[in-house]
Amino acid sequence: MDLLQQLTFLERGILAGLIIGFICPVVGAFLLVRRMTIISEGLSHITLTGIAAGVFMSQSTAFLGFINPLYTGLIFSLVGSLLVEKLRQIYKHFQELAIPIILSSGIGLSAIIISLSSSSYTEWYNYLFGSIVTVSLNDLLFILITGIVAMLLIAAFYKELLSISFDQEFASTSGISVKKMNFLFAVLIALVISMSMKVIGILLVGAMVTLPVAASMQFAKSFRQVVVGGILFGETAIIGGIMLSYFFNIATGGMVVVTGVVLMIVAVLIKQLKTNINPS
Repeated sequence: MDLLQQLTFLERGILAGLIIGFICPVVGAFLLVRRMTIISEGLSHITLTGIAAGVFMSQSTAFLGFINPLYTGLIFSLVGSLLVEKLRQIYKHFQELAIPIILSSGIGLSAIIISLSSSSYTEWYNYLFGSIVTVSLNDLLFILITGIVAMLLIAAFYKELLSISFDQEFASTSGISVKKMNFLFAVLIALVISMSMKVIGILLVGAMVTLPVAASMQFAKSFRQVVVGGILFGETAIIGGIMLSYFFNIATGGMVVVTGVVLMIVAVLIKQLKTNINPS
């Protein structure tokens, strides 16, 4: 704790980014296999509703002034993830409906609550697009604890999560509770999104889940390689984006995402070049 207190604002932002750059691609690899990467977009918008609600409550009543919007964002993200999974069960043959329903609901509610809030443009801008200079000690602790919980869940249920990601029917016949694992996975996604929003921004967090994995796919030959490569690409995008955003004074999340896009394009070009040189 004393070590964290001694960190400068830039060091806190970089450490938070490194944690995010490690965990996002890990979860992204599972989402890729399940063809559910778009779920991160839906949950990020419902998380925005939680952020807006937290800001509004802390401003409207002195009694609720202690509320941290990050915590309300986490609560809404958890509820949203469970609702997505419930809607996927209700619409068994049209499961893709669940995400647009949550996404549009999140946008609508966010617009209403934000219009009632008296927060400045800068505050909302930081929540939407991220900022390393606003990462406080409490924010870093939140990211650190949430990240640890997420990694413990992945480590504890790795085989089960991997099994239901590749073949849910086989997992079910193997004695794995697919329903419970799906809900657990939904909670895992919510944790990752809520921990990433301070640095990357709510509207851009989905990119950190998908871009590093998309780049890693160009070279990986197994799921494990996709995860490891995704982490390397994710950390490179985070470090590069944070440093560029600091020196050029531009949005952290936007620069991280642009760096990730550039890395993905380079990976695709290298793969195509290798294919052209060695067609076999």
